[in-house]
Amino acid sequence: QVQLVESGGGLVQAGGSLRLSCAASGRTFGPYAMGWFRQAPGKARDIVGAIVWSGGSTYYADSVKGRFTVSRDNAKNTVYLQMNSLKPEDTAVYYCAAALFRGKGYDYWGQGTQVTVSS
Repeated sequence: QVQLVESGGGLVQAGGSLRLSCAASGRTFGPYAMGWFRQAPGKARDIVGAIVWSGGSTYYADSVKGRFTVSRDNAKNTVYLQMNSLKPEDTAVYYCAAALFRGKGYDYWGQGTQVTVSS
């Protein structure tokens, strides 16, 4: 079993920055990839970005390219989401997730952290 705990959410003005963290604990941790998702009220949960755990390759949704950066610290079993130039439309609950195997979806999810961007 893997536990994922997000932190770092909060209220920020448009144009500001936040860094989310997701710490993993539990079984020996070595996922294929870690992802960040977000869900705004009344909308579906969408992927924001992801990182391959061993190689470090990243993926970003078009809406956040150039503004958000996913990184990881393998030694700390932690993945980060650096969010810059935040916009009101970035307001959502942000979740991290772990995919144990390539192409098999995400197996574990965190509880989510609220990010609110004021205009």
